[in-house]
Amino acid sequence: MTNVKERRIQLSPSLMTMDLDQFKEEITFLDGKVNSYHVDIMDGHFVPNITLSPWFIEQVRKVSSLPLSAHMMVTDAPVWVKKLIDVKCDYICFPSEVANGVAFSMIDDIHAAGLKAGVVLNPETQIDIIKPYIDVIDKITVMTIDPGFAGQKFLAGTLSKIVELRRIREESDLSYEIEMDGSTNLKHWKMISDANPDVYVIGRSGLFGLTDNIEDSWSQMVEEYEQTTGYRFDNGKYQSRR
Repeated sequence: MTNVKERRIQLSPSLMTMDLDQFKEEITFLDGKVNSYHVDIMDGHFVPNITLSPWFIEQVRKVSSLPLSAHMMVTDAPVWVKKLIDVKCDYICFPSEVANGVAFSMIDDIHAAGLKAGVVLNPETQIDIIKPYIDVIDKITVMTIDPGFAGQKFLAGTLSKIVELRRIREESDLSYEIEMDGSTNLKHWKMISDANPDVYVIGRSGLFGLTDNIEDSWSQMVEEYEQTTGYRFDNGKYQSRR
C-alpha cells in the first residue's frame, strides 16, 4: 500500500459504563485491545452523582496491569488526589474549575509519587484557565458532554479545544496527551477523528451498550469506526484507506 497516512490513537474504556456483572470477563477481553482504563470518581457535590472510588481501582488492579486514569469530578480535589496516590493510580486528573490555588501542589504531589497528573476541561471552561501550569501537566481531558452522567448530549463545539491544544503543544514543544471524553460513538466518530485527540474515552453508547456481549460489541465498534473515519485498525496503528 502506498501513500498511506498512519497515526496512533489510544482507547480508554470508561469502566463506569461497563457491565459490572461481567467485570472480570470484560476486563480480560479488553486487556489485549485497549491502552488504558478510564475511572470516573464523583463525590455527589461537584456533580449530582456518586460513582466509582479508589477502592474500585484496587479491584481492577487484581485483573489488569494496564494504566488506570482517574477522572475526578469532586469539589475537594486535594483530598481525593491523596486517596488516588495511595492506590497508585497511574493518571490522576483533577477538575480545572476547583484547582485555583492548589493546582501546583497537587501536580507536585502526583509527580513526587511517580504518577502522572492530568487536568479536565468541562464544556464551558476555556483553555486559558490551565495556561499557568500547562507545561507541567501530563494529560488534558476535554469533556465533550456535560459531566456527571453517561449518555448526555454531544457538544460539537468543544472539539475546537482539541485542535487548539494540539497547536499549543506543537508550537510550545510540550508533551501532554490530549484526551476526549463523552459520547464517542457511531454518530460522532468522524468529527472526533477529524479533531484528532490522542486518547478516546469510550463508554456505553460506543462500546459496552452495543450488544449483549463484549466480543460482539467490540467488533461492532471497530466496524463503525472504520466505516465513518476511513481509518482501519491494524495492530495499534490506524491506517487510512484513502
